[in-house]
Amino acid sequence: MYRIFVGNLSYSATEDSVRSMFAPYGGVESVNLIRDRDTGQLRGFGFVEMTNAAEGRKAVGGLNSTDFEGRKLNISEARPKEDRGFGDRRESGSQRRQNRY
Repeated sequence: MYRIFVGNLSYSATEDSVRSMFAPYGGVESVNLIRDRDTGQLRGFGFVEMTNAAEGRKAVGGLNSTDFEGRKLNISEARPKEDRGFGDRRESGSQRRQNRY
């Protein structure tokens, strides 16, 4: 499986339209367009999972900087999720202040 970041998507893009764009390069396992949790509107980026790395690299090379629905796409291999350091959020404010000293 090869995960691809797709940035600068049109807010009117659909999972089907993104899948159709990637399909000529190989098997598309999934399309996940990211939405705002409060409004439900697209945030302008998403992720595509291709069946293998060779097909994924071809898609990245062929589609990066191309025009899609009036916007120039930013497509690259997706980076793994990083630990964002929210583990300390379980402590109350007073506990964090005590831990500083």
